[in-house]
Amino acid sequence: MIHLSQKSDCCGCHACVQVCPQRCISMREDDRGFLYPEVDALSCVECGLCETVCPVINAGESRRPLRVLAAKNPDESVRLASSSGGLFTMLAERVIAEGGVVFGAKFDESWGGVVHTAAESMDEVAALRGSKYVQSVMGDAYQRAYAILRQGRKVLFSGTPCQIAGLKKFLRRDYDNLLTLDVVCHGVPSPLVWREYLKDNFGENVRVVNMRDKSKGWSAYRVKIEADCNKYCRPASENVYIEGFLKDLYLRPSCYVCPSKAGRSGSDITLGDFWGITQCHPDFADDKGVSLALIGSKKGEGAVDGIDISAEHSTYENAVRYNPCIECSVSEPPQSVAFWNLFEKIGAQAIEEICRSMRPSALSRIILRLKTILWHIIHRR
Repeated sequence: MIHLSQKSDCCGCHACVQVCPQRCISMREDDRGFLYPEVDALSCVECGLCETVCPVINAGESRRPLRVLAAKNPDESVRLASSSGGLFTMLAERVIAEGGVVFGAKFDESWGGVVHTAAESMDEVAALRGSKYVQSVMGDAYQRAYAILRQGRKVLFSGTPCQIAGLKKFLRRDYDNLLTLDVVCHGVPSPLVWREYLKDNFGENVRVVNMRDKSKGWSAYRVKIEADCNKYCRPASENVYIEGFLKDLYLRPSCYVCPSKAGRSGSDITLGDFWGITQCHPDFADDKGVSLALIGSKKGEGAVDGIDISAEHSTYENAVRYNPCIECSVSEPPQSVAFWNLFEKIGAQAIEEICRSMRPSALSRIILRLKTILWHIIHRR
């Protein structure tokens, strides 16, 4: 029987719920907006399957990728609509063309939550593109993927590292017709904080959310939200929700001790932004987005080799240097406790209050800027 001694012992992947033969496990939202398993002890037969499929209890072994690529989708319109280089869309196109199904995260109809769903056309895949800085609800996605795999159809399953690890444990065997893709994950923010932020600032009738709008460039991406009462499009650096996310204030507790980093998820491909592209591959760099692709398996190699991408080979050292979240969990800031205490009282306004207290002074910003300039001078020699 699943028993949580502390909240950090659960990543919220839903594997235990979906594997339970008695259906005696359900997910319940806590006071911070995260879902955790709750067991009906009277119905439980102590089969142990829930513990067997838990990616926290059964963390994988760390591993390095077989290859590291900087990659771009040659279709500029798709790349503009993607968070980075648009490689996910190319992989999805091939699976869809072969009669397969693509699983990924999309905003729900209210835009106040993110859910995992299946797409069987490229029109449906469009909703799965782009970053959603909210934890998605897995629901029965593992069960649905399992049923499709058993039919012999191809499946591309994308998610965070812990979600892919959960899928692998749930399936309990490899499938030749399954391709798994995870993202370089900073951590998953609270759905409750996102809902409250959206409601306080944009009301109920939200029509568009784009957390990675690249209309002004990839490196200076913007947050775009449209509702009846407000049309908002500002640099992400000026958006308080993104600021609180990047300051790690309201991440899921397991994100501070993630068991699925450094290749432990077992994914075939890991995708992220190649933020260091101007330093590592200046001739390949532009401000339209470049994907960092860590190829974790022969199956992943075959999938990437089978699509017509524009790519350059890179190194794992380059990848980790500019994307440390590949290997390392972020640290929970001491201000996180203050944030949650204040959030209970004033809701999403707590983000601005706590972030303001964490912002560096003018002198500190000048010193940091000088250090950055000096670093670039040294490394260009």
